[in-house]
Order: sequence, then structure tokens, then C-alpha cells
Amino acid sequence: MKLQDLLANLHDFTEKGNANPSITSLEMDSREVVKGSLFFCVRGNTFDGHLFATQAEAKGAVAIIAEKAVQVSIPVIIVKDTRRAMAVIADAFYQHPTHKLQLIGVTGTNGKTSISHIIEEIFSAAGEKTGLIGTMYTKIGEKTIEMKNTTPESVMLQKYFHQMMSAKVTRAVMEVSSHALDIGRVHGCDFNIAVFSNLTQDHLDYHRTIDEYRRVKGLLFAGLGNRFDKDNPKYAILNNDDPASEEYARSTSATIVTYGIQQTADIMASNIRMTASGTIFELLTPVGSYEVKMKLIGQFSVYNVLASIAACIVSQIPIHTIISAVEQVNGVPGRFEIVNEGQNFTVIVDYAHTPDSLENVLKTVKQFAKGKINVIIGCGGDRDRSKRPIMARIATTFADVPIFTSDNPRSEDPIEILKEMEAGVVGEAYITIPDREKAIFYAISNASENDIIIIAGKGHETYQIIGNKTHSFDDRLVAARAIKELN
Repeated sequence: MKLQDLLANLHDFTEKGNANPSITSLEMDSREVVKGSLFFCVRGNTFDGHLFATQAEAKGAVAIIAEKAVQVSIPVIIVKDTRRAMAVIADAFYQHPTHKLQLIGVTGTNGKTSISHIIEEIFSAAGEKTGLIGTMYTKIGEKTIEMKNTTPESVMLQKYFHQMMSAKVTRAVMEVSSHALDIGRVHGCDFNIAVFSNLTQDHLDYHRTIDEYRRVKGLLFAGLGNRFDKDNPKYAILNNDDPASEEYARSTSATIVTYGIQQTADIMASNIRMTASGTIFELLTPVGSYEVKMKLIGQFSVYNVLASIAACIVSQIPIHTIISAVEQVNGVPGRFEIVNEGQNFTVIVDYAHTPDSLENVLKTVKQFAKGKINVIIGCGGDRDRSKRPIMARIATTFADVPIFTSDNPRSEDPIEILKEMEAGVVGEAYITIPDREKAIFYAISNASENDIIIIAGKGHETYQIIGNKTHSFDDRLVAARAIKELN
């Protein structure tokens, strides 16, 4: 596509140089630039893309979009906001792919990954070719791609959607983080359905206040637009048991479909029975009542399933197909994942890294625990510090043996992070083992028959970030090795 054809989609820019080269790719990372690339100078928290303009030119960039002048000999287009211009141009370059897909966005503090995967599995069971963009990976049909961010930048998003369109994908599901909404990564994405899981304390290092965090999440629902179109209806799927849903309902003109357990909603679960091997409940819907026997455990899993069912009902998937698919779901890696090496106690790895998610997991385990509950928990560095004493307090309240350890300390001193956790539980009984591997080995080597060990915080992650280095570390593999050595 020609540069001037792309620039025709912008309304406020200054062009230095009047060339019209062919654009073969869009890049915001100078290391990815090839001959024919259009390079975007994006300001980030760590790097400023303007400093890499000359490197981009040397690697073959034929034009640059920037917010200020840069010293290059190729055309430079000056805009007020590079990220906003990048989203507009990416959507045009990749031929508006989300206009041709059914796109579902899932936002909320907890449950985004599980809901996205459950929806994708239901669609697959219905014979649809699917796409998925989330925390763990991007999936385009049968192809998977590793991910760095929950929601990629707009140039990558639109590229993935274009690949989905080319692969004949009909339904796409995407996790939408608050960061992505705030900085405009999803600008240009035409969502058909927006799903809200819940809102609890998280990311206050970035958003500063819970009110601002709540407002930013609401941008997904406001972004559904004001147009009513019977051939392309828009839906907002809201958790009626979460107070934030009232604000999001006011934010959107889309058709609202609610789900819940406590408050009256369109899609509900009642008579919930939980065991160590699954959950049974009665599903109440506008099209009838049905018994659901699923392998997933916990009330939080019921909420995730209800949200998924609601999204699939409005997507015209038959209810019996939905229920059958839900009953076959085994769970998402790193979400209440059991590590079984033949031991006589239970080891569960879970991504719980917020106060609400940790409490949910521990309360769920309490319902079927026959022995002591051990929890291994840490808090990430360079993240919301205010939740550290809260996480520690939840651990000492709901676990018999709380073990505090490191998560991803990043640039912070792990000992100082642990001190901030300990400040919330003065006088309580707990164990502190800064080395995460040693903490896991300690818990497993001291476990008795029927005990339950929860290793919380990292879930599916296969790394640990210490300082500026990323080390291989997988809670599941470490736990399995510890059990084998014990045996």
C-alpha cells in the first residue's frame, strides 16, 4: 500500500518530504524493521521510539511517523499522538479486519483468561473456526503465537486479526486489559460483544485510584458505539453481582445481558454444589433451566462459566451445544491446575495475584479440604504496593500454613517486598522463605496426607524476573520435581 493512501486516513499531520513509497510492513520496534517498513516512534515507559529513528532508517524504513522532528533523510510525518495515528493506519493497512469478524472483548480484574478460553472452546465445539488473543498466547485457527502483553499494541493486533481473516476465522475472543484501554491499543477494534468479569483492587501502581481503574475498564463498553443495527447487534455482558456493572450499563447503548448468582440476572446459577472433582449447578436462562456438571471447581469458576454462556447465547450458539462444551472444559493452564505425581496430598498452582482472586481460591479449597491448607504467596515488584499487606492478611486468615516468598521482584529488593507483606500480619503465624523454589520444596516436604498446597501468583508463567534478568521458572515443574524427590 502507498504511504499517501495510508495518510489519507489521518486528519491532522505535517509531512516533511513529499514522497510516496510503497509500505510493506508497519513496525514500532526498530529491531523488526525491514525494507519498506513504516516506522512509528512511540514513547513508552522505558524507551522513546524517537531515539531509534536513524536505526529504523538504516534497516530499511521508508517513512517515519513521529511526534517531533527526527534526523533522517526519509519522509517524516509529524502527528500529535503517535499511538493514535498508529491505530488508525494499522486498521487501514490491514483492511479493517475486525469489520469482518465477530469480535468479543473480555475485561475485568480476574477471570479474563478463563472466560476467553471457555468462550473459544464453546465456539470450537459448535464447529466455528476461532481466534484467541490473551495473556498466554495468540491462537489463529490451529496456530499459536507466544505473547508478551495481555493485549498487544494496535499494529500487532490488526496484523493478527488480518491473519485470522485470511485463515477464515469466524469468531475471535480477546482479553482486554485496563492498560490497553487507557493507552488506546484497541482503537480501531470493532467489538460485537464486551464481557465484564469483576472489579477488585489491582494495577493501582498505574491507575492510582480504584475510581480511575473502574472508569478505564468502562471504555470497552462505551466503545461499543451508539448505533442500533439489527444485522450487527452489539451486546454488553455484565456481572450483576458486581457494583461496577451499574456504571458500565450507563456507559453503553448496547443491549445489556446480565449474569450472576446473588442478584437477579438474565443468566443465573442456583443450587451450586461443589466437590474436589467439579461443580454442579442449575443454569437458569431465558430459554430454559438446565443442570450443568462441570469439571471446573469453585464459585469463581461458576461466574466465569456464566459470563461465557451469556456471550455464546447472544452469539446464537444452541444452548445444548454450550452446556455440552462447558461440561468438557478441563480448565486453563495455571488456573487451579493440579500437579499430580502420585502423592497423597494435593498441589494446586493458580495465577491468583490479587486479593480477591487469592481469597476466592482459598475459600474454594476450604469447602473440600480434609487436611491443612498451605499457601505459598508473594507479590510482584514494581507493581501495586498497597495490596502487599492485604495479600498477606488473606493468606493468614484462610490458610493454616501461610508461606511468604518471592514472585517477580523485578527491580525491587525481594526482602523489602516481604517486609511490606509482613507489615499487614503483625502477631500472626506465618513462614517466610524468600527463595521461591525453596519455599515450594519446604511446603511439599512437610505436607501430610490430605493436605492441600496452593502455589499462588504465577500460574502459567514459565519465568521469574529478578533485577533486569528473566530466569526460567515454572511453579508446576518445580512442584513436580519436589514431589518426585520426596517420593
